[in-house]
Amino acid sequence: MKLLVLDGNSLVNRAFYGIKLLTTKDGRPTNAIYGFLNTLQGLMNAHDPDEVAIAWDLKAPTFRHKMYDGYKATRKGMPQELADQMPVLKELLGYLGYPMVSREGYEADDILGTLSAAWGARQDDCLLATGDRDSLQLVSETATVLLTATRMGRSETVVMDLAAVREKYGVEPKQLIQVKSLMGDTSDNIPGVAGIGEKTALALIQKFGTLDGVYEHIDDAAIKPGVRTKLLAHREEALLSRTLATIDCAAPIETGEGTYKRQPGDPAAAAAMLADLEMHSMIGRLGLPEPGAAAPAAAAEVPAACLSPLPESLTGPVYLARGEQGWYAVADGAPYSVEEDRLPALLDGEAELRVFDAKPLYHIALDAGGEGKAITFDGKLAAYLLNPSASEYSVGHLAAEYGVQPAFVCEDCPDAGVLAGLCEALQAKVTADGMDELLRTIELPLARVLADMERYGMQLDGAGLEAFGQTLKTELDACLARIWEAVGYEFNLNSPKQLGQALFDKLGLPPRKKTKSGYSTDAETLESLRGYHPVIEDILQYRVYQKLNSTYVEGLLRQLGPDGRVHSTFIQTETRTGRISSTEPNLQNIPVRTQLGSRLREFFTAKPGWLLADADYSQIELRILAHISGDETMRQAFANGEDIHRSTAAKIYNLPPEMVTPQLRSSAKAVNFGIVYGIGAYSLSQDIGVSVKEADQFIKNYLATFPGVKRYMDDTIAFGQEHGYVATLYGRRRALPELASNNRNVRALGERIAMNTPIQGTAADVIKLAMVRVWQRLREEKLAARLILQVHDELIVETPPEEKEQVARILKEEMQGAANFTVPLTADVGEGFTWREAH
Repeated sequence: MKLLVLDGNSLVNRAFYGIKLLTTKDGRPTNAIYGFLNTLQGLMNAHDPDEVAIAWDLKAPTFRHKMYDGYKATRKGMPQELADQMPVLKELLGYLGYPMVSREGYEADDILGTLSAAWGARQDDCLLATGDRDSLQLVSETATVLLTATRMGRSETVVMDLAAVREKYGVEPKQLIQVKSLMGDTSDNIPGVAGIGEKTALALIQKFGTLDGVYEHIDDAAIKPGVRTKLLAHREEALLSRTLATIDCAAPIETGEGTYKRQPGDPAAAAAMLADLEMHSMIGRLGLPEPGAAAPAAAAEVPAACLSPLPESLTGPVYLARGEQGWYAVADGAPYSVEEDRLPALLDGEAELRVFDAKPLYHIALDAGGEGKAITFDGKLAAYLLNPSASEYSVGHLAAEYGVQPAFVCEDCPDAGVLAGLCEALQAKVTADGMDELLRTIELPLARVLADMERYGMQLDGAGLEAFGQTLKTELDACLARIWEAVGYEFNLNSPKQLGQALFDKLGLPPRKKTKSGYSTDAETLESLRGYHPVIEDILQYRVYQKLNSTYVEGLLRQLGPDGRVHSTFIQTETRTGRISSTEPNLQNIPVRTQLGSRLREFFTAKPGWLLADADYSQIELRILAHISGDETMRQAFANGEDIHRSTAAKIYNLPPEMVTPQLRSSAKAVNFGIVYGIGAYSLSQDIGVSVKEADQFIKNYLATFPGVKRYMDDTIAFGQEHGYVATLYGRRRALPELASNNRNVRALGERIAMNTPIQGTAADVIKLAMVRVWQRLREEKLAARLILQVHDELIVETPPEEKEQVARILKEEMQGAANFTVPLTADVGEGFTWREAH
């Protein structure tokens, strides 16, 4: 028989601190719950125990507190965000059928000790899952400690059995009590012997066996005079510490076999609770039924035409989505299958279509020469607007989240019963949140534009790119040869351990930080070593060449289609700011800042005989800041057509613009772009190469020069704190539970997001609106030119030469006319055969 015992408080603490703050849309924190369930499920899958117990501490003082007032007295209280999750987690674990155990006067450690002793007495195995090394004293022939931690959102476990403890510490598990009696424990405020650390404590116990053995041999020559003095001065503290550090293995709890068998619980209640916590993926992972999967009693009376063909004549709206078996529709309260060859007529027909995920349908409509004019609503886009932080948008999970019950049961397509109700629930919520126009005039028409861009793709010079890759490989080989020569031997440059040994052991460079596997050789470390040795430049250059070759050259060549073009997938529901992202290939992050990286744009071309027209907004986020903040000084600078960075530097330093040096302009630029990202003095000092004090003064001068910006920042944070969200000028919302956090760092992050979201999000809305306007205008004027790419604030149109002037005019007019702000939007248009030439 095998028992798994979890130290609940230890594991939930590590989950809370190991996962960034997660919240529901209404601001309830969930990261500790999510992390704990992850850890629990991982342990259950890995060890398949016969019984399982979750041990919890109680608030009541234990025998240790009564013995020593200082016990754990230095510990900070539980953060409110964690305290709020504890009762929720325990209720959920109850629904999942997990036995939980606690006892007034005893800690969870004592429960682990008692259960491991009882199971050991029966020669049964006991696994103790905890993040606390104190429990290592419990390791025995039958008890194993699973040291569990959550790092970067992932659960990690180290198995500590007898052999592992002996190898790591050189003592028996029980002797670790004696070690702690000497070294103490700052986390529990166990005093130990002042001045004796772990190394000395281990050496003493390895030689003399116990604390008593140490004092029996206090005059032994092996004990140094200084250590002897400390031992004699703090004997009482050492004895007290031994008692405090000893886990009680006889707590008054049930220990009989069968006591901790997992119970059936209430799976439906657990699933409903997880849905309420917006942990929809966890429902399936725990094998729970989807909430609302069973139809209400009245639904049995509704005749369900389980996926019979869609009739020709339709009344009212038609709800359309894609399931596992293809496209299905719900019309007049019944589900139907939809053959793909019927979709073009339906998409541009008379029936009003309310769909879930419009982009694939726009693909079908455009392929057939239509536009998908019948589509009036997209549930997936609506769900994204309502919660841009969600990890997924599926009909089943959203129905559970919004409490939509199935109108009928269809075994062939389980989601069909909730599709219509879900779309109506999402529409009502979008309307209530004031985002109808955002959905109708920006997001939904944009889905059509993105579908067309995906279909059309962008020409790629595969042969040229391949040749560029060969050049990079030659440079890589040369770099590697120079590195090996400088170090004096060949090694694997991609191994951080081997590189660390080469730099810090062989060449003697000063190490910056260490990891579990050795010296750190990350980018920050290497940058800090510039100038110490010429080899650093070669290593940094090698990494640049390697990334260019593997990620971009080889990656792009893999994505090159038989038509000589790459067809990126544009994702509309991924970023929290409203920006579009792209994948396979990701065209949003083609490097442009370095000379070598920007060469990649040479290989993106127009098709033979055509040109690329490239239009780029000029400083759109700063223009939005000037408009939204109402700062007259900044508005006037844009209205006068001034160089905003030179103008800013001139005003801050009280200089004529012609006397502003490139360095001063660069500093002003860093503040202009950093201020609404909440840039602090330290970060600015690193960016512009001045002291923290100088950077702090620079920021203060900036905010004094542009008081409207300071007012905007303060007002936006206050709005976010009051309402729990901030919004763009077009009504796009972003929830900010971080602003209500008791954790200063989390709250500061929320403030930075609050300041930035209305600016960056509005810029995203404007570029989307510009895309829709440009796409429509090209079609209205019946041009052959096509919008093929959007990257940040840049639009690219592929055009025949005879249409280039008309295309340039359309780009300029529609981009600059996309919004009517108090400062003008400007777009610069270039042209060329390659992307690099056009930009």
